[in-house]
Amino acid sequence: MAETDNRPEGFQRVSAALLALQHPYQPLWLDVAARTAQEAAEALGVTLGQIAKSVVFRRKADESAVLVITSGDKRVDEAKLKPHTGALGRADADFVKARTGFSIGGVSPAGFAPADGAAPPQLFIDRELFRFDVIWAAAGHPNGVFKLTPADLEKITGAPVIDVVQA
Repeated sequence: MAETDNRPEGFQRVSAALLALQHPYQPLWLDVAARTAQEAAEALGVTLGQIAKSVVFRRKADESAVLVITSGDKRVDEAKLKPHTGALGRADADFVKARTGFSIGGVSPAGFAPADGAAPPQLFIDRELFRFDVIWAAAGHPNGVFKLTPADLEKITGAPVIDVVQA
């Protein structure tokens, strides 16, 4: 029995996705939940900016999800994102779970499982992540994280790199 077999389904899904993508680092299971970027940074002993924070929005035009992956020490500027997506609204916990397959605090950039045939989220990577050689992303559960480089994130997601954070 593999170690991930007794882990939550989201963590298993991300583990399988990373394996299929031949990512060199499998997810780690933390002893403490890291629902926020700050908690993740503290648990890993890294800077807040090295946490690849997932921020989900609801696109008003079609109710689809938009996921921005940015540094944990930055805030997304919706005005900078709007030209890429159109008008956006807030995404509550139920919307995030239905459109990504993950609960808030564990939204991964890989391994999506949208409910009821919904499309996976439209992804964007903020260029601020490229300040770091190594970053950490959520792995489908608040206790799960995985190590990667910003270039790995771009490769795994196929998402465009744009500037969408507040100055």
